[in-house]
Amino acid sequence: MKKLNSLFIPFCFISVLMVTVMFSCKKSDSDYRSNNPIRKTIENNITDQSQGARKDPRAYIANYGSNTVSVINIVTDTVVSTIPVGSGPYGVAISPDGSKAYVTNAVGNSVSVINTATNIVIATIAVGATPQVVAVSPDGSRVYVTNFYSNTVSVINTATNTVVSTITTGSQPGGISVSPDGSRVYVGIDGPASVSVINTATNTVISSIPVNSQPMGVCVSPDGSRVYVVSYDAGSVSVINTASNTVVATITVGSGPEWLTVNADGSRVYVANVGSNNVSVVNTDTNAVIATIGVGAEPYGVSLSPDDNLLYVANNFSNTVSVINTATYAVIATVPVDSNPVAAGNFITPGKGNEK
Repeated sequence: MKKLNSLFIPFCFISVLMVTVMFSCKKSDSDYRSNNPIRKTIENNITDQSQGARKDPRAYIANYGSNTVSVINIVTDTVVSTIPVGSGPYGVAISPDGSKAYVTNAVGNSVSVINTATNIVIATIAVGATPQVVAVSPDGSRVYVTNFYSNTVSVINTATNTVVSTITTGSQPGGISVSPDGSRVYVGIDGPASVSVINTATNTVISSIPVNSQPMGVCVSPDGSRVYVVSYDAGSVSVINTASNTVVATITVGSGPEWLTVNADGSRVYVANVGSNNVSVVNTDTNAVIATIGVGAEPYGVSLSPDDNLLYVANNFSNTVSVINTATYAVIATVPVDSNPVAAGNFITPGKGNEK
C-alpha cells in the first residue's frame, strides 16, 4: 500500500477610481458562480425537466486520516456534509444511479455503504485485509473490492450487501475497473507486475497481462477497447488492447502516478502524480501527454463531473480538493476537506439522487 508561490492625477479622481475598482472587484467575486460558463453548463445539464427541480452532483471524498467522507456540492464547491465511516477510508465508487456510495475502509477491513439521499451509512460489509479500491458493475448489482494484503477481490451483492464470492489474485491487488458491458474486471497486481482479467460470469482470473512495475490505478475506456494502468515505479501508463490482452503503448507521465480516470468519449485520460504534485493529461489518439497541471501536495483520487467539464483531485497532504477546468487546464477552486483525502476511484454522483 503506497504512501499514503510622472503624471499628476487629482486626488478626487484617484478616490473615484479606487472606489470604482473596489466595486468592480467585489461584483466580480460575488458573481463568479452565476457568470461562470462552466458552472452554468453543469446547472443546465443536471436540471430535471420533468420535475423542474435541479439535482446537484456530489463528490464523495474519503479522508483516510479522519475516518470521514466529505461531501462536496460540485455546483457551489462547498462541503455540505461530513459522514463518519470506518477506519482508514480509502477508495470510493458511486452506483450507476447515484443512490449509493461505496467506501473501502483500509484499516477497518470493511466497506461502508452510504445512502446519498440522506448521507448516512446504511450498511458495513466485512471484506478482506486492507481493502483499497472499489468498482461497481454497470447494472449496479455487484461491487468489486481489491483486498491488498489478502491477495483477493471480494464480490458483493448490492441487493443483500453480502460478499457472494472471493477471487484469488496475484500479490497485493490495487486498482480495479469494470468493462462497460460488465463481463470483465481488470485488476492491477503488484507481484508480479501485471493486470489480472476476471470473467464476471465465473468469477475466475482468465488472463494475466504483464505491465511496468508497481501498477496502481486502472480504468477502462468507455468503448471497452482499451485499459489504462499506471505504474508507480516507472512513472508511466500502460495501454492495453482488450481484444488481444497485450500492451500496445507505454506513456511517460509524472513522478509516482497512482490513480487515473478517463472522460466519457475516451479522448482524454487524467493521471494524478503523487511524486510530482501534478496531473498529466493524456491524448488517447496520440498516447501523448498534452498538458501538466500543478495541484496540491500528493494528489491521489481523480474524478470528472458528469459533463466532463471539471476534474476533481484529492490532495492527500494538502487536505484539499483541487477543481480543474478541463477546457483551460486551470485550477479554478480549492476546497478544504478533512485529513488526508485519498478518494481512489470514481467519486462523483451522476447528478441524480441528491436534490439541492
